[in-house]
Amino acid sequence: IGKYITYNLDSTIFINFGTKDTVVKYQVKHQVDALITDNLGRPAYRIIRYIRKTAANAWAPDNTFMTVPTEFAVEFIENNLRFLKMKGPIRNGYSWKGNSYIDTYSLNSDVKYLDDWDYTYDSLNVKLTLGALTIDSTLKVDQRNEIIGNPSDPNSYSEINNGAEKYAKGIGLIYRNFLHVEYQPPTPGRGGYKQGYGVKLTMIDHN
Repeated sequence: IGKYITYNLDSTIFINFGTKDTVVKYQVKHQVDALITDNLGRPAYRIIRYIRKTAANAWAPDNTFMTVPTEFAVEFIENNLRFLKMKGPIRNGYSWKGNSYIDTYSLNSDVKYLDDWDYTYDSLNVKLTLGALTIDSTLKVDQRNEIIGNPSDPNSYSEINNGAEKYAKGIGLIYRNFLHVEYQPPTPGRGGYKQGYGVKLTMIDHN
């Protein structure tokens, strides 16, 4: 409780009715607020996210997450989606279904793109330079690297799904790069457009 990590956040959004993408920059801080229990009665931590435009601005809380560390795994609940972020044993090449708790099947699901992702440990115990910071021991979790269709063809549907995270021993999440883009080709009366979002987190400070 009281542990925090501060990040630069690059948020990719699509504007002008999906005809243009832009990156909006913020700073965010994830701070462990309290020890609670989840809906199964397991010990869990509530994490509050604070956001500001630049270091000159005051922090404002804007979201709440929950993490559940179990004997062999770490669950992370964000926007009512339960991700299985880490799972034992931690060794290079070990893989698991990180989004298996998420409803990607029902007709009303708006996160079908998260279906059947294989999370895989890569680059275990690697020294890493992140901006001005040097971190002795990190690991990478590859989550997805998928291209559906031909993104260079303006007349056909395409989709891009990428996800990767890096963690540091004794610190936590230090880097996240996520991108989901769907391209809808032109139809009578409407040009082609993109929809989706991207999130890039890079740690700049922690306690």
